[in-house]
This record gives sequence, C-alpha cells and structure tokens, in this order.
Amino acid sequence: MARRVYLHIGAPKTGSTYVQNVLWNNKNALKRAGILLPGTPSAHDQAMTDLREVAWRDANATWTWDRMVADCGKWPGDVIISNEALGGATTEQAARAVESLRPAEVHIVVAGRDLWRTFPSMWQQSIRSRQVWRFETFIRAVELGNFETFWELHTANRMLRRWGDLVPAEQRHLVTVPPPEAPHDTLWHRFADIMGIPADLCKLEAPTSNPSLGAAEIEVLRRVNQALGDRYPHRTPYQKVVQRHLVNAVLKKRKNDLKFGVPLNKADWVLNLADQQIKELQEYPCHIAGDLAELRPTTIKQTPTPTPDELNEAQLLEAAIETIVGMLEHADSLTRQAPQNQNQLLSRLKTKATKHLKRTPHQT
Repeated sequence: MARRVYLHIGAPKTGSTYVQNVLWNNKNALKRAGILLPGTPSAHDQAMTDLREVAWRDANATWTWDRMVADCGKWPGDVIISNEALGGATTEQAARAVESLRPAEVHIVVAGRDLWRTFPSMWQQSIRSRQVWRFETFIRAVELGNFETFWELHTANRMLRRWGDLVPAEQRHLVTVPPPEAPHDTLWHRFADIMGIPADLCKLEAPTSNPSLGAAEIEVLRRVNQALGDRYPHRTPYQKVVQRHLVNAVLKKRKNDLKFGVPLNKADWVLNLADQQIKELQEYPCHIAGDLAELRPTTIKQTPTPTPDELNEAQLLEAAIETIVGMLEHADSLTRQAPQNQNQLLSRLKTKATKHLKRTPHQT
C-alpha cells in the first residue's frame, strides 16, 4: 500500500485547475521522485462520481473509487488524488474513502477562498453546469439560509468537518488562496509544501485557470440553458455539446471585459460571514498553509458594477449576435479540419496495417 495519500478534495473555485495542471504536466517527474498520480485527470473525476454516487455519473465511465484505491495499493511511495468535487461527499462517503486507503497515512487537503470572490465564481460555475437561476436569486437564497448546499459543497469549513475529522489533526491541511496581487506561483508552493514536493521539481507555467465569463456572456449562457429544456442534460451530454462548442470554443475566447460581483449593499453581510468563517477555522485544529486573514475580502470595489441581472436587452442582444458569429467561425473551423483529420486517421490505419503485415508470417 502507499505510504501516504494526499486527498485534495476542494473547494471548487480555489485555484484547483492551476494546481492540477502543474501536477499532471509534471506527472513523470513526480513519479521519479516517488509521488504517484494514479490514472488520468478523467480517472480522478470518474472515481469521484462513483464515490459520491451522483445521478449524473457518465454511463461510460470505467474508473471507480475501488479501482483508484487498487492503484494506490500497488505503489510504495506517496500518492496524490485531486478532484475539487470530492469535498461534496457525505460524511458516510468520506469515511468510506478514508478507510479504503488505510493503512496508508491519509492527509486531507482543503483550499479556502474569500467569499467576495467565491460567490460570483460559484454562481457562474453553476450556470456552466446547466443551472438557470439569476445571480441575485442565488445571493438572496444564501442570505436567507435557503441554500445550505453552498456551505456544504463550496467552503472549507464544512469540508474540513466532514473529511478532516476522520484523520488526526496533523494530517488536516487548509490552504488559503492568496489575494489577486500575490505572485501566481504562491498557491502552488503552498500545496507543494504540504505534499512534500521539492521546490524545484516541477516546471511551472503561467496559470491556465478556468477563466471567468463576463456579465453579458454568462447571462447569454443562462438564457440558453433555459431555452434548452430537456435537451443536453447535465452532465456528459451538456459538456460534450454546450460546454465544448459554446463555452470553451466561443464564450471563453471573448474579451469578457464587463466583470461583475456581489452588489456593494451586501458588503457588510459578506464581511460578517468572513469573520465568522475565520473564527470557526481558528478554533479547528489543522495545519494552515497561508494566512486565515486572506479569507477576509480585500477586493471590495467602491464603484458598483452591473450584475448580469441588471444588463439591458441591447447589451445582451449584442453579446448574443457576437456569440452566433463566433459559433459560425467555430463551425467553419471544424468543417475545414474534418478532411485533414480523416486523412490523418487513414494514414495511421495504413501504417498500423503495414506493421501488422510485416509481423505476420506469410502462409503458403
């Protein structure tokens, strides 16, 4: 069995894409250093959906949690399992995961980000996962205590209680997401220190994070989700069509310069929530990589920015038309790539067939 297993379980929108990109881009170097990333990023995602028994698990998924554990059992060194949706597991599912990895020394790694940045990011991610609610509806639901799922699945406090309580205090780790002005590699080095990754082992590139959409673009997507009805349900059909051909191919590539955030009249409420969150974490025994003060918002702007709900129809019409133009260009690109891809496929098949014939003895 592995000596140590580091379970990086979330929370979502805390720089996990950047950290995971560094890990997977340096998989071979890590393995030579005795640190295994089993499978592929997709395997970690599939193992997560199996562990959590979600209704939207891909029917064609081949990786299960038990298969992931089996791979860990074949490795004598350290192992890293990383998926930001693992933190959404129930107490029972988390207990199953930790117990299945023993007798390895299991470490729980959770990241936390200030709520002023988390709220708009989390709502946007929900729209990119096929939700249709308006931004102000989401904020109001959290404010009234009608959306406990936010705290359960998107904040470090609850995740540490469900997962961290299963291991000794010295094996619980909280990483605070640094403020925007911090060097981009700060977050990586905090994770690396926890997981015992030497400072000069991994090659770092500029973060390739999951870019945010602008207010107009995310509102266009929200309305598309509404218009879809039952077509392309969450998760795999939506990812293969809407995420791939609309979000990734078009919306992410726009300037997205009209940013948005929590309305300024909610600032005191958010600051009070942050203070409560920090107090809870101060009282929870765990190793902190970073500074709990970073969970108190410092980016509250005095100039209000319009939320997606406040955009006028002319702004949305302009964004929608430009989106259609972008999708036409994307479709044209796919059409031009098709013959080239077909030729490449035929060439590969011909090469494989030739090699097979050379290896096969001629029969008389």
